[in-house]
Amino acid sequence: MSDHFSGPRALADPAADLTDLYAFPAPDNPRRLVVVMDVFGKAGPGAVFSDAAIYRFRFRRASIAATGPGAAFGVDPDEVQFDFTFDLPSGDNTALQRGHCRIPGGDIVSFSTNDERGATGRGVRVFAGQRSEPFFLDVHTILQSAETRKLAFKKVGSDTLYGTNVLSIVLEIEWAELLGGGPIFAIVCETLRAGTQPVRIERLGRPEIKNVSMSFKTFDQVNRDLEIRDLYNSEDAFALIPDYVGAYRARLNANLSFWDSLDGKTDWPLDEHGNHPLTRLLLADFLVIDTSKPFQDTSYFGIEQAMLSGRPHVSPGGRWLNEDVMDSIFTLYINGGHGPRISDGIDAPIAWSSKVFPYLAPPNPPKVKAS
Repeated sequence: MSDHFSGPRALADPAADLTDLYAFPAPDNPRRLVVVMDVFGKAGPGAVFSDAAIYRFRFRRASIAATGPGAAFGVDPDEVQFDFTFDLPSGDNTALQRGHCRIPGGDIVSFSTNDERGATGRGVRVFAGQRSEPFFLDVHTILQSAETRKLAFKKVGSDTLYGTNVLSIVLEIEWAELLGGGPIFAIVCETLRAGTQPVRIERLGRPEIKNVSMSFKTFDQVNRDLEIRDLYNSEDAFALIPDYVGAYRARLNANLSFWDSLDGKTDWPLDEHGNHPLTRLLLADFLVIDTSKPFQDTSYFGIEQAMLSGRPHVSPGGRWLNEDVMDSIFTLYINGGHGPRISDGIDAPIAWSSKVFPYLAPPNPPKVKAS
């Protein structure tokens, strides 16, 4: 699943378990950028944000440093952060919380969870609360494909997340005012254990890096016994520790080569050092968005694919809520975009997100157990 349950530590702390990150130009206002952080996969009716965690968005200005086979981004060292914290639930409604967003300059925007009107401050609008799970995929056939080493997708799949909910944080910002520079930005989100020295619990940029791209151990002959995801989660997305990069690279090279093999041909030949052409870009594990480009319904990896092809990009990049990103990823990994689009048989979530604030659909009702 996109980033759901991405390691033992995430399973132990569901309120801090990142599930997805989205970033897109506001459909009705190109001067605004929307980012969404989802946590707590399969959240129950009483699920609440942790009062012991910081939920953080990080932005850095980015540029295209190289194109072609060595495609790479340049990222500025300076960054802008938005921190969300939550009080303990109060009153008779145990799911109602007071939340606080610290924006650049130190101003605080406070709000009540599950209020669809959100709250506004200098250049921002915020929302937090329970929403319908926007992500969709068939986990069983992904695992079956890895086990049999044959593509196991069906024409009509079974959505593993159908009818479930998440806790969502939505941040809409005047990007020119609050982020400065631009128009291209690298974005990650994190959860951190609050305290005088916050400790990173999880970080998330691109979808399906830790799960579909890194979780399988079978194909990695270098680190075959290593559960790599907790170590990877603890890293700063913008400054990987050199000591561990080799382990991450080996895992990605092995698993990306597995996916490439599933159509019986090689679309991504390894270089002379055994590196997959996508590994370098994917280790730059952040969403990249060009705010000068208009909103598009399908935009994930659009900037990167243009870079690999050596052509100017027309996509804003980032990631829209309703995009069938799993099909995009499978098509990229398996045939490099040079063949038919590859589908896992799940084409839509249970409820479509909208193009107006707070974007994500209202939560699904609790499932009724058969008597």
